Amino acid sequence: MKNCKGSDTTDLLSVARSVLRAEADAIVSLVERLDASFEEAVEMIFQSRGRTVVTGMGKSGLIGKKIAATLSSTGTPAIFLHPAEAGHGDLGMVTGEDVVIGISNSGETEEILRIVPYLKRFNVGLISMTRPGSTLALSSDVVLDVSVKEEACPMGIVPTASTTATLAMGDALAVALITRRGFREEDFALFHPNGSLGKKLLVKVEDLMHSGKEIPVVRRDAPMTDTTIEISSKRLGMTVVCDQEGIIEGIITDGDLRRGLEKWGTSLFQKKAEEVMTPKPKMIGPGELAAKALSVMERYSITALVVPDDQGRPLGVIHLHDILRKGIV
Repeated sequence: MKNCKGSDTTDLLSVARSVLRAEADAIVSLVERLDASFEEAVEMIFQSRGRTVVTGMGKSGLIGKKIAATLSSTGTPAIFLHPAEAGHGDLGMVTGEDVVIGISNSGETEEILRIVPYLKRFNVGLISMTRPGSTLALSSDVVLDVSVKEEACPMGIVPTASTTATLAMGDALAVALITRRGFREEDFALFHPNGSLGKKLLVKVEDLMHSGKEIPVVRRDAPMTDTTIEISSKRLGMTVVCDQEGIIEGIITDGDLRRGLEKWGTSLFQKKAEEVMTPKPKMIGPGELAAKALSVMERYSITALVVPDDQGRPLGVIHLHDILRKGIV
């Protein structure tokens, strides 16, 4: 690739396309070079009773941090160790039960080579992502070849294609380990409780529902004047209607009040709750996912669900706004 100084817009687009092709080619070449060493690396990490310690210097270190983060989020406990800090006490975080992934494009990174004797002394497994035949490769238990024919930059020296290839290999390791562990969507959610997936798979109805005195409740023979006050005071746009034993019989919503006014006018307030209620309201169990409650609401175009206890009495009410405020969509 030629130096692009002073290029016009057309030339810049050509440069961008060349970079993308070079990086794509770097990844494709990894596919062709994958062999039993990759399986050995996966098995070494899987069988480890400790953590996976990823180390790399400079741009390789930045890639290493991302690989460690991906591993940790998918069921493989991992940390990043800065190789320059390792020789000043941070090696203490590495134990004999850990596995180390050393990342170096050249395989001659001095800071990484300095910690190899320590790893050998304590029999720490070493997987290298590097160039075959390099000093790091020759010192490793398993070598993953991430070498590239050329970098994508005009000078051929800025880490571009090489870092992309290394990142892709790290992703391949993480996904292979997901398969090896039988890692599920629910497991991923456990490590991402604040993410949208975590909220969908972990937050239950009982975590968001209104309970106790917050539940709007009236008896079936309650006057509609009292019923309207109950709906207004509890601010959920509805009230549960129960029989004399406290068993759920129906529901009255803001919509029912509007329809009642259209049908009966002011004489609505001379009626009893049982005359206005919608019987057999939609309900959901407290242990169900909040995401399921949202699905039910969307299906029936309603904004609240009654949560019954084992005897059919109101245990809580979950409202659409509670779900949306939690970020479950």
